[in-house]
Amino acid sequence: MTAQPRLSIGLPVYNGEEYLAESLDALLGQTYEDFELVICDNASTDGTQDICRKYTEQDSRIRYLRLPRNIGATPNHNHVLAESRGELFKWASHDDLYARDLLRRCVQALDERPDVILAHTGQAVIDGDGQVTVPYEYTLATDSPHAPERFRSMLFEPGGDDFYGVIRADALRRVKPMDSYHHADRTYVAEIALHGRFHQVPELLYFRRDHPTRAERANPSKRSRCVNLDPRRAGLLHPTPRLLAEYVWGFASAIRRAPLSAADRRSCYRHLAAWMTSRVRPGAGERVEDRAPVDPALLTVSVDAVVAGREGRQR
Repeated sequence: MTAQPRLSIGLPVYNGEEYLAESLDALLGQTYEDFELVICDNASTDGTQDICRKYTEQDSRIRYLRLPRNIGATPNHNHVLAESRGELFKWASHDDLYARDLLRRCVQALDERPDVILAHTGQAVIDGDGQVTVPYEYTLATDSPHAPERFRSMLFEPGGDDFYGVIRADALRRVKPMDSYHHADRTYVAEIALHGRFHQVPELLYFRRDHPTRAERANPSKRSRCVNLDPRRAGLLHPTPRLLAEYVWGFASAIRRAPLSAADRRSCYRHLAAWMTSRVRPGAGERVEDRAPVDPALLTVSVDAVVAGREGRQR
């Protein structure tokens, strides 16, 4: 591959053989084709390497990198970003699914809105079989022209999956690389939001898979999740109180680094103080995956009908 692609997709993976092929089929079957897919294998010990090499032989847009040792999920996420070449960037998960038009609609949204730095679509949770269990409504005010309002919304309201949107790479490189304390992905996306507006395409095109072996399920405690994110978090130097303190400090540091006016910076600090002192609030700690599943008869979308590679699976 010699021509520089417009979009880079970064897919960090560790022992993802169960769902990886489905995700690759969904990504490679996108109607938007001007992208590279950078896969970084975190020293997997299952069949991940064989799957990646098979797909690399079939599609020249794939660059497959294999690390000699497991460096943890967070450094691997940062690594695929560092290896990317496109003006736009998207992280992908090895177990999620993507409707054929997801990339096209997100890139189109960014092209039509020069002031928007991240575009994503409607989202739903799916089970291990790829069937929708919980579609959810995006309620965050990330499209506000006011940075403090975007920040306040991300603090107090149940979030979406903006981390997996299509993002302007130059905006990503202006923020601090993602860390590995508890909920570091939330502070990371909040800092991105301080740099510009997000846009949500009003179509259900992204499907986040929830299953027993997903990292969040397989590592139920805060410490075990952080060790999974970065093995250097193991040991006595990283007790849970420190991981939580880093979480709060992550928001404060994001405000300090962001290109804000003095008035907007003060407003963000006030929102952070209110969030810290008012932990009992509607939606606090809510996980979309834990909501009651919807009645399948009420669903208006079929994953099998919109995701490449799942043709003929309609039930």
